[in-house]
Amino acid sequence: MGQLQLVEPVMAVYCFASFVSYPIMQQFVYQRLWEEEFNTTVMYNDNTSACETNQSNPNYIHRKVVQKRASIFSTTIDLSSLIPSLLTALILVSYGDHHGRKASIVLPCVGGFLTIVGFTAVSFFDLPLEILYLSAVLSGFLGGFATLIGGCFAYVADIAKDVRKKNVRIAFMDMVLGVSSGIAGIVSGYTIKGLGFRWSFALPASLHIINILYIIFILKESVKRSEFQQHVLSKEGFTELFSGVYTLFKNASCNKRVTISLLLFAFMAYLLANIGALGLFTLYELDSPLCWDPVLVGWGSALSTFCFVGSFLGVFFFTRCMKDAYIVFIGMASWIAGITMAAFATTTITMMLVRLPMLFASMPLPVMRSMMSKVVLENEQGALFACIAVLESLTGSITVAVFNGIYAATVLWFPGFSFLLSAFLCLIPFGVVWLLLCIGYQERDHVLLVNEEES
Repeated sequence: MGQLQLVEPVMAVYCFASFVSYPIMQQFVYQRLWEEEFNTTVMYNDNTSACETNQSNPNYIHRKVVQKRASIFSTTIDLSSLIPSLLTALILVSYGDHHGRKASIVLPCVGGFLTIVGFTAVSFFDLPLEILYLSAVLSGFLGGFATLIGGCFAYVADIAKDVRKKNVRIAFMDMVLGVSSGIAGIVSGYTIKGLGFRWSFALPASLHIINILYIIFILKESVKRSEFQQHVLSKEGFTELFSGVYTLFKNASCNKRVTISLLLFAFMAYLLANIGALGLFTLYELDSPLCWDPVLVGWGSALSTFCFVGSFLGVFFFTRCMKDAYIVFIGMASWIAGITMAAFATTTITMMLVRLPMLFASMPLPVMRSMMSKVVLENEQGALFACIAVLESLTGSITVAVFNGIYAATVLWFPGFSFLLSAFLCLIPFGVVWLLLCIGYQERDHVLLVNEEES
C-alpha cells in the first residue's frame, strides 16, 4: 500500500534520467557510426571554431557524412518509439480514470529502463545498432514520455480539487520538467567525460529503477477502483479501455465541447510557436555573429531553466488576484517580447539577457492545462490529459521539423526570421483565449460540473 500522494518526484527523476540519457545515446550512435564508416575513433579538435570550417578538410567531410547517417538513424529510432507510444498514451491514461493512475506512470519508467538496457548491451557486447530498434518499439508500447506526462498531470488533477491549488500544482509540475531537463543537459557532458559511454548508461538505469520502486511501493493511488467496476479483461472493460477520449467529447454538452476544443487548439498553437523557436536556439548561438562555444551554449541552457522557475512563481502569485486567462495573456506577452529580442540579438550579452523578458513565458501551458481540467468531470481527467499528451507529442515532433526547414531556408538572409515568425504565431492562441473570454468561459469547480451534468 502506498503512503504518499507525491507524483512530482516521479516526474523529476524520469525527466532527469531521460534528458541525461538522450545526449549520451546520440553521441554513442555518432561514435559507433564513425567507427563503422572509417574504422577509426572520432577526432575532436578544441581549437576548431564552429564559425570557421575548412570544407576541403577530410575530417570536415567525414563529419558531414557521419552526421547525416546519425541524423537518419536517430530519426528512425524516434519514429519507431513515437508511433506506438501515442496509441498507448490514449489507452493507458484514459484507462486510469476508472482503474487507477499507477499503470500509466510505472510502465513508461519500465520502458525507459529497457531502452537503457538495449544501449548498454549494444555498447558492452558490440552488438549491431539495429537491435536498438527493438528496444525503441518495446519502449513505445509501454507508453513513453507522452504516457508518463499524461499520467502525472492526471494524477495531480485528481488530488488538487481546489481551483487555485490546481493551477499551482500543475505549474509546479511544469517547472520540475523544465528544471530537470536543464540540469540533465549540463550533467550529461560531465558524465560522458568522467565515466565513458559504457558506464554512463548506469546513471539513468539506476534512476529508472528507483522510480519504479517508488511508484510501486510508496506512491499512493489517486483513483479508487469500485468493486462494481468492469474488469479490464471483460468485454465491457475492453471497450471502455479504447473509448475514453471518444466518450469525453461524445457525452459533453455543446458548450463544453467548444470550450475544450478551443483550449486544445490554443494549447497546440502556443506549443508550436514555443517549441519551434526554442529548438533553434543552439543553432542560432553557434552561428555567426554570436559564435558561441559549448560552454556558452551550456550556460545559455542553464539560464533558460530560470524561465520555468519564474513562471511557477508567476502562476503562484498571479492566481491569487486574477483569472486564468489573464495569466495566459501575461505569459504570451512575455514570450513575444523575449523571442523578438532574440531575433535581433548580435552580442553574447544581449542573447543572455533574452531570458529576462521570457521569465513568464512558460506560464500559458500549465495554466491552459488547468483550465481544461476545470471544465471536465473527475472521471474524465485521464481521457483529457491523454488527449493533451498525444497532441503535445505530435505537435512537438512536427514543429521541430517545420521550424528547422524554415530556419535552413532563411538563415542566409535573416537568421532571426524564425523567431519573428514564432512571435507572430503566438498571436493566434492569444486571440483564441480572448475569444473564450468573449463567449463567457467560466472557471468552475468539479462540484458545479457534476450538479450541472446530473440536472
